[in-house]
Amino acid sequence: MKEPLATKYSFKDIEEKHYRSWEENSLFHAGIDSRKTPFSIVIPPPNVTGILHMGHALNNTIQDILIRYKKMNGFEALWMPGTDHAGIATQNVVERKIAREGTSRQKLGREKFLERVWEWKQEYGSTIIRQLRSLGCACDWQRTRFTMDEEYSDAVLEVFVRLYEKKLIYRGNYIINWCPRCQTALADEEAPHKDVDGFLYHIKYPLKDSPEYVVVATTRPETMLGDTAVAVNPRDGRYQHLLGRTVLLPLMEREIPIIEDDFVDPEFGTGAVKVTPAHDPNDYAMGRRHNLQFINILHPDGRCNENAGDYAGSDRFEAREAILEDLKERRLLLKIEPHKHAVGHCYRCHTVIEPYLSKQWFVKMKPLSIPAKKAVEEGTIKFYPERWTKVYLNWMENIQDWCISRQIWWGHRIPAWYCGQCNPQLKVYIEPKGGRVDKDEKISLARFDIPLDEITVLADIEPIISKTKPCCPHCESGDYMIQDPQVLDTWFSSWLWPFATFGWPFNQKTEDRKQKTAEDELNYFYPTSVLVTAPEIIFFWVARMIMAGFEFMGDVPFRDVYIHGTVRDDTGKKMSKSLGNSIDPLDVIAEYGTDALRFSLISIAAMGQDVFLSKEKFEFGRNFCNKLWNASRFILMNMDDKTVSGVDFKKEKLALAEAWILSRFNSTLKNLNKALETYRLNEAAGVLYEFFWHQFCDWYIELAKLNIGESNTQAVLLSVLERSVLLLHPFAPFITEEIWQKVTPQAGPVMTQPWPQVEECLIDEKLELDMQRVIDVCVAVRNMRSENNIKPKEKKVLQIFTEDKAARETLSVYAEYLKRLANISELTFCEEVPKKTSCASSVVAGCQLFMPVEGLDVGCEKEKIAQQVSQLRRHISRKDSLLSNENYLKKAPPEVVEKEKQSRRQLQEELEKLEAINNALK
Repeated sequence: MKEPLATKYSFKDIEEKHYRSWEENSLFHAGIDSRKTPFSIVIPPPNVTGILHMGHALNNTIQDILIRYKKMNGFEALWMPGTDHAGIATQNVVERKIAREGTSRQKLGREKFLERVWEWKQEYGSTIIRQLRSLGCACDWQRTRFTMDEEYSDAVLEVFVRLYEKKLIYRGNYIINWCPRCQTALADEEAPHKDVDGFLYHIKYPLKDSPEYVVVATTRPETMLGDTAVAVNPRDGRYQHLLGRTVLLPLMEREIPIIEDDFVDPEFGTGAVKVTPAHDPNDYAMGRRHNLQFINILHPDGRCNENAGDYAGSDRFEAREAILEDLKERRLLLKIEPHKHAVGHCYRCHTVIEPYLSKQWFVKMKPLSIPAKKAVEEGTIKFYPERWTKVYLNWMENIQDWCISRQIWWGHRIPAWYCGQCNPQLKVYIEPKGGRVDKDEKISLARFDIPLDEITVLADIEPIISKTKPCCPHCESGDYMIQDPQVLDTWFSSWLWPFATFGWPFNQKTEDRKQKTAEDELNYFYPTSVLVTAPEIIFFWVARMIMAGFEFMGDVPFRDVYIHGTVRDDTGKKMSKSLGNSIDPLDVIAEYGTDALRFSLISIAAMGQDVFLSKEKFEFGRNFCNKLWNASRFILMNMDDKTVSGVDFKKEKLALAEAWILSRFNSTLKNLNKALETYRLNEAAGVLYEFFWHQFCDWYIELAKLNIGESNTQAVLLSVLERSVLLLHPFAPFITEEIWQKVTPQAGPVMTQPWPQVEECLIDEKLELDMQRVIDVCVAVRNMRSENNIKPKEKKVLQIFTEDKAARETLSVYAEYLKRLANISELTFCEEVPKKTSCASSVVAGCQLFMPVEGLDVGCEKEKIAQQVSQLRRHISRKDSLLSNENYLKKAPPEVVEKEKQSRRQLQEELEKLEAINNALK
């Protein structure tokens, strides 16, 4: 007998032990191996502020399955880990922390504040990494990257300089998305629109020197303070007589012209619209076309500025209410209508964003998008599911320039420099804080920094772009150079992730040998194999990585993109801490174990479909782990010391049951490989579950008990168990490692074992069909027993009527199995349907089954059969509807149509047999 497993599976005793062993033995590490084909994945770097949630759990379980599967298939599989500095999110966390201490970033100043952020990162930034370890992730932790590491930062600055030199980065005054809470610009993708219930305000704009007025409709009356025109459509006859005249802007008494523009929709509101070029993207474009004045009425924090007149100092929404009251008082507010409209919100703090005129840094995206679009159109990069291809291409077709500057301190500072000596307006920023000092001391004490709320001072100064502090060519001095105070968008660093994580651009700071190795590794592992990610960052990240890959590496960053669904609660709402409906994966791990979490998640995560979760669904994985443990324990307890699994079953004479389970194992392996190679991971888990639980445990182990002492039976049991453990390892790594070490203590860790190969010669499709017929009959007999309250141990007589010679022959050959599994004392074949009405009956697998039962309730039996007949007729009706659909018959493959027709014939045969039984009962 082999070393037994414990009576009960206790995940708490094994998970930490095995993970520590894997790490200590460097099983997750990958490097250049010319004998192997590379397979690589870069982790979507979680925010350094992050803690593990169910989205992380799903995403990283998928990646871990692929990595372990590929390692066992002989690939040199690398999973590159790391974290993202998450500019806005991290700065917000640290600001809240220091606020509790009674200070602020403004009081600390930039340098001291950044020191506090780095301290926070050192203390808390590795939390998510520790939690990913608890999930069993096989990341090459020796390579862990952080987007603010010195080497990675060098890549970010290199990219900025290169793009600027190619005139693909520029500064410009544009309407951008502005978050008054975070006080920074946001890219369009960072300001998602949500439908809100608002109002449409109809306001009278009086004509100059006339009692007449024009009515305009707006959803944002506070912005009227910055209006510089009223616009109408040139084809709108209602307003032709007003063109060229002026109105007096209510509350401000400023004269503004009435202009005509094709953009105006005559059907919206009154057909006349207010034009606020500094606070609306469409109005901005109109203002440029008509050379209008641009008046900004807001401070960066959302308060009205001096251009807002009497409303200066008010919050934008407080100003709205005050303006409406003043309009009412002057009888200029005609009416208010309920109006649902889409409003942009900050993706981080959910504050309503403000369209804001500002000078920002942008990347020209159209030139970069051309090869990235072509790669997907031509299939060089494939999306799974395929439907995301259309979404990606549509976004690429309509791509806008990317605003990359952010008005925060935590992040990669823009490598733009301005000379404080050559530009008088910057003198104040290079002066000492007090008194006169000599030059050397002056330089050391100078502020050399521009507050973010004063960056407009840089608007008209031409920058010098350099990764390091440059000399100014005009004064030939670098003493008074001031760096742009803004930082780059977080995504500007993460779009380089697939190659910057390897050390690109390989500057000379590193030792030559180390640099050469890093370059070789990049050439070996790049392009990476697959990216696994969520749909919400296709535009933020996926598309931009593809563009960066072509621009800086001349190739795609990955071949496949697997988009998994969103994790939701069982009512369909997205899981969120703010909604209070999230399930903490660490709580699930503590209660059920990591393998239960992983196997449950992946089993219900159909490709690209959202995942609906409740705590109870993790019982599925827990129950499967218990089944695996108990079956393994039973087999090990019944093995002789001499039993070996490495038997060549091709040369053995096997009993039907052994031949069947080996055939089923190899068929399962074949289907499993197909599912894994096409990212149908839930199908892969389902194939394994069906085989191990229902075919191996429920049927073969029960049959094996008849001959448990025979060498062939033991060899098959052990062989199938070992190979099943190997197949299950990517899905449930901890329990499989524990079982493996008991089954084969000398073989080494599971991950180092070769993946089982399909033995086609052991697959016997007829044998599988025959055995399935036996199983179907057994299930039907067990159901008859249950329906008639017959005790499981009570032996019964079974009569079978069938006109199918093959079915009769099969059931005759397998009669002993049937008797054993269904607890039948006598099995006979009838030449006609029995006339007795005291028989329980069923129709299955082309056979009519009859079991004599004393005191049978004929009425109940009739009702049961009537229900089955009704159900069959509904199935047949659906098949008929499908097979009469001309569109389906044209589009479906011929073999699929034929399969449906065969299914229809089988249903009809079953119906006829049931009706015959029903007639006999009558």
